[in-house]
Amino acid sequence: MTNVRMETKIQIAQAAVQLFTNQGYKGTSVRQIAQKANVNIALVSYHFGGKQGLLEELISSFYEGYIQKIETVYSSYSFSTVKEQLLVMIEHVLHYQLQQPELSRFVHREMTLDSTLVREVMTTYLTKEKFVYDSIFEKGMKTREFIRQPVMLLTLQLRNLMIMPFLHPLYIAEVFHAAPHDPLFLTSFVGFINKWLEQSVCVRQESRLGQAAGAPLLPL
Repeated sequence: MTNVRMETKIQIAQAAVQLFTNQGYKGTSVRQIAQKANVNIALVSYHFGGKQGLLEELISSFYEGYIQKIETVYSSYSFSTVKEQLLVMIEHVLHYQLQQPELSRFVHREMTLDSTLVREVMTTYLTKEKFVYDSIFEKGMKTREFIRQPVMLLTLQLRNLMIMPFLHPLYIAEVFHAAPHDPLFLTSFVGFINKWLEQSVCVRQESRLGQAAGAPLLPL
């Protein structure tokens, strides 16, 4: 694809994200997308096969990058603790969303709706996300670094924390007068998640010493 064609495709995608975010997918027409992108309406079909194809590409490309961030950290063995690996993964995913806040908001909002596309995305991408988070929590429990507790609830809690600033930016801005897309906000947010891990997920040092001496693990 030539540079001009690529630039046109990017223009269309960016215009669609802004309109979908503000007006909703159903409330946005192909003509509006073409007008905002300042391109011929036929180019939307040429590059994406229509509005539905554009929607599918936006969501799939977002999750391709999202899962890649998770799997890259998951496949790395250069971490001294499971918690360290998890924190690095959290930072990568948060910053990935920070780089494209409008798209992140739109995709996460779209995933709350029931459709064939959403179910396919859950099967293709979110099942991978679940596998990685589950595996990390299970590994932490196996090494006695994490408290034994329901993995499903830990994964749900972590995922909610990871997407909340991008799914509800207006709520955070209007009610708490904070800027959820400010890097400083995310730095503070990562610090909060770190404390959550320390207090609710990680075994305290004295408890780890007791476990090493033969004390039983907490039941699931």
